Amino acid sequence: MGGGFTGLWTARELKRRDPSLSIAVLEKSVCGFGASGRNGGWASSFYPLGDEAVIARYGNEAYCTLRDELQRAVTSLGEAVAHDNIDAHFVHGGTLTFARSDLQATRLQESVIVAHERGATSEDLAWLNPSEAARHGVLSASRGAAFSPHCARLHPALLVRGLAEVNERLGVKIFENTEVTRLVGAKGSRLAEVITPRASVHARFIVRASEGFTSTFAGERRSVAPIYSLMIATEPQSQKFWDNVGFAHYETFADDRHLIIYGQRTNDGRIAFGGRGAPYHFGSTVEERFDFNPKMFDLLESTLRELFPSLEGAITHRWGGPLAMPRDLSPSVLVDYATGLASAGGYTGDGVVLSYVAANALADLISRPRVETRYTRLPFVQRTSKRWEVEPLRWLGINVGLALATWADRVEEKKGKVSRASHWLDRLFNQFPP
Repeated sequence: MGGGFTGLWTARELKRRDPSLSIAVLEKSVCGFGASGRNGGWASSFYPLGDEAVIARYGNEAYCTLRDELQRAVTSLGEAVAHDNIDAHFVHGGTLTFARSDLQATRLQESVIVAHERGATSEDLAWLNPSEAARHGVLSASRGAAFSPHCARLHPALLVRGLAEVNERLGVKIFENTEVTRLVGAKGSRLAEVITPRASVHARFIVRASEGFTSTFAGERRSVAPIYSLMIATEPQSQKFWDNVGFAHYETFADDRHLIIYGQRTNDGRIAFGGRGAPYHFGSTVEERFDFNPKMFDLLESTLRELFPSLEGAITHRWGGPLAMPRDLSPSVLVDYATGLASAGGYTGDGVVLSYVAANALADLISRPRVETRYTRLPFVQRTSKRWEVEPLRWLGINVGLALATWADRVEEKKGKVSRASHWLDRLFNQFPP
């Protein structure tokens, strides 16, 4: 259930493991309608939970296993795309996190040192001084950048539509414009059931891959919080512009502010640029009108023009959509063998690679339930996330968190010092166990 990355990768991987399986994908709209077709196109090894929190929660060995698998998965995903002949504009050029203040530079340099102490090499993550960073790309006021090769740029909509076509060639039946109203677990000799307004589907296993739309199902409002991420795209820029700012290898880019931003150079020379900051809506509500927020679009444009003062032309595209944020900021992969109900999601915006890894874990759990694999031993597999607080606590907590991130960035920009808001962000979202 769900025709995004998680559902389509899972169907593909199950077919690869057992071509005889009968698989159907049910999608309320069209494949890629949700976050899979609207995201910033970063195929990165990033995990939504910070390294220190992962170690505190799961231990150092699990942290190293997770880090190595996610780094390997960037390449594996690219190989899968090439194998299936999907023209998704996949370029494995790495990612740059720029420092645009002395405070950001200090913080990024310290993060590189700590990563090396935890086993990363200079080939995994390196600090680049301003001149070294400029060989990759140029942002205004750059004091250098942290560079990781473990990220690729791609066109998400082309990838998700390509995956749908690949699945159909493999024999997977895809039913678009098919709304699922209810899931019923298996009981006794009765198979698990997917109920739609027109028909029901019975199966040994049902995978719920609904990500940001999970909260629209009965009983799931507290499972994840739908957080809105918004994007803009520019007119194609001139060759002179790109000669000046670089990104010749299509490196993705961000800076070290607290309120997340992300950008990429597209194949046709545009900049696709996005960020967080749109408010969370009471009751985990998801509505199409929330995809458009003029105030946030204006803020994204002003931020982009600040990063690239020589930016040419107008903003031609604006869009957005919900992503799924679990209470503990960690995704999950679950298979209940008794009921036949399975799920994966909660990627908090890092879902391009995580959905691929989660799909492989699901495929292994379903096709080889008694065999531990490199995917099934990952720490977020077969674990349940803590549920969100009831309203209005959820609404207050998440929106206060967004306000704290904005406040922290403002203090750092104006006063050049760390704000206490950074500390309260960690406390608010309880990233560390007691």
